[in-house]
Amino acid sequence: MSDTTLLILSGVLGYLLGSVPFGIVFTRLAGLGDIRKIGSGNIGATNVLRTGRKDLALMTLLCDSGKAALAAEIAYFCVDSEGIGDLAALIAGTMGVLGHNFPVWLKFKGGKGVAATLGMLLATCWQVGVLACLTWLIMALLFRYSSLSALTALILAPVYAYFFATPEYIYFYAFLALLSVIRHRANIVRLLHGEESKIKLKKKAE
Repeated sequence: MSDTTLLILSGVLGYLLGSVPFGIVFTRLAGLGDIRKIGSGNIGATNVLRTGRKDLALMTLLCDSGKAALAAEIAYFCVDSEGIGDLAALIAGTMGVLGHNFPVWLKFKGGKGVAATLGMLLATCWQVGVLACLTWLIMALLFRYSSLSALTALILAPVYAYFFATPEYIYFYAFLALLSVIRHRANIVRLLHGEESKIKLKKKAE
């Protein structure tokens, strides 16, 4: 089997795994209806949390971050003997994020891919993944904007990759950062106008 065929199959695997809408699956199994009709309408963990089910939100977060990572790991180990494991992992992981953002099962209307992207970073270059997660956490604690935290973490990922990885990683991470900016364009407008919702760290006293 040619290298091109292996890379294409890696991409298909990544897309199919990434397109599994865990947020919808978990909320429907729990009898909460369609998550797309709640809150922001997003299928990710943040919107699942708006149902009041922290357990479902955590499960969604773990599965959404794990699916692109799993795709990258499978692709790597399946074709590493051919000497293209790193590239296959990057392609599979990136397609996993695209699958989450544009799932064929939901008429290409998916989430924003933050968790999936962080999982992909951890799987393909753990140093960059850890730094990106720390960046998200620090920004969230300082400013309490989930969208700003995500954008900062993913935009800085290619910068981190400059110190820990080869140029091909930088290119893929830069693409995912650009994709995140595009997916968060409405959030960016709200941030600029001071209308973005903040992360609620604790309940207000009644």
